[in-house]
Amino acid sequence: MLSSTNAITPNGYIRFRDYLQKVCGISLSDNKQYLVASRLGKILEREGFSKIEQLVDALERMGGSKLKEEVINAMTTNETLWFRDSHPFAILKDKVLPEMTTAPLRIWSAASSTGQEPYSISMVIEEFKSSRPGVLKAGEKIVATDICTNILQHAKQGEYDSLAIARGLGADLQRRYFDKINDLTWKIKPHLSSRVEFKYLNLIDSFSMLGKFDVIFCRNVLIYFTVDLKLEILKRMHASLKPGGYLFLGGSEALSGLSDYFEIVQCHPGIVYKAKAL
Repeated sequence: MLSSTNAITPNGYIRFRDYLQKVCGISLSDNKQYLVASRLGKILEREGFSKIEQLVDALERMGGSKLKEEVINAMTTNETLWFRDSHPFAILKDKVLPEMTTAPLRIWSAASSTGQEPYSISMVIEEFKSSRPGVLKAGEKIVATDICTNILQHAKQGEYDSLAIARGLGADLQRRYFDKINDLTWKIKPHLSSRVEFKYLNLIDSFSMLGKFDVIFCRNVLIYFTVDLKLEILKRMHASLKPGGYLFLGGSEALSGLSDYFEIVQCHPGIVYKAKAL
């Protein structure tokens, strides 16, 4: 694999950083040369590029290509686990779902990675329906989106190895909501996966075609964007929420400059943001 010293020149790094931000919104800081080299080294070697400038030239020349898809997949962070941070899922079950029992429920899991978040949401819905028989008769739909195409394929399959299953998922829920395929693989049960639809989506593009939602989970992804792009995306997410709909952000993320769009709802512990009418 090519080292950062050999392949990632200062000018080449700047060009790649600008390209990546333009095509998918990810904003790299000034000191991520090693990260770029480690994630793109195999692609550079395979394509015969000794400098990252050559890769950028090829990307700009080819436009929407398989190479572009590979580069975005390589540069995307897909760290996830079941019921990550726990508070949002408790808030969903105890605060949000009780307010939404009459109309068809639509939830968007943005940057859904390998599927743990939307499937965790599906489990919460199942637990809620079991505790309150007869609710949500109008049905539920979870739309899960991501920019990483190979990760989406993994998520659609709904199969996880023993290590991935153990990250945040208790043995009781594992037995209840997964089928054991073999000693190493578990698969989400069909009645949970059937309410989840996976789609490719780049958050810097329009997402109005997804329709309106009661709840949006957009957690631990906006931290990779510039402030201006983050504000733009959040305003568009507000437009995608039904009146009074809820937005969940990551634990290290916060809304700033959007008090006209969202109301902070303190849930002790945790917070959620409720869409205001403009």
